Amino acid sequence: MSHKQLWAPWRLSYIKTTPPGEKPQSSHPDCFLCGYRDSDADSENLVVHRGSHAIVVLNRFPYNNGHLLIAPAEHKADIRELTDDEMLDCGRLLQKMVGVLEKAVTPDGFNIGLNLGRVAGAGLPGHLHWHIVPRWNGDTNFMPVLGDAKVIPQSLDALYEILEQELSSLGDNA
Repeated sequence: MSHKQLWAPWRLSYIKTTPPGEKPQSSHPDCFLCGYRDSDADSENLVVHRGSHAIVVLNRFPYNNGHLLIAPAEHKADIRELTDDEMLDCGRLLQKMVGVLEKAVTPDGFNIGLNLGRVAGAGLPGHLHWHIVPRWNGDTNFMPVLGDAKVIPQSLDALYEILEQELSSLGDNA
């Protein structure tokens, strides 16, 4: 069996660190989203936006460039646990971020989904979150098929700055 390598030295800084924010300040120490409650570290944690009851975070293991997570601020595993305010805030943030991504990275479409439970694909089954994955015509190439690897063309820091600029141009009205 041959061993395939994909060199990505820029990822070393991520591998060497625990998620920024280190130990979550919550009763859910294994939940990285709960560790992002402190807004003082938003840029390090890649928290793009905060609603009144939810947050928007860049996915550190994206399927595609611009992959975002929308999560309620409170640690809840089941969609039926969300209050009306939490559900509304998550829904509004989904709408808002689709518009922001359309302007910022000009995708041709989106995959938007919520995985409830580990068997359904939830990587963090204790804190529900929606995925927004921008898609482009022709965004598939030989790497996933032959190399079992995804190529993301933009750093998370660069994308964070672009999304931050786009959000600030919207002001508080959007």
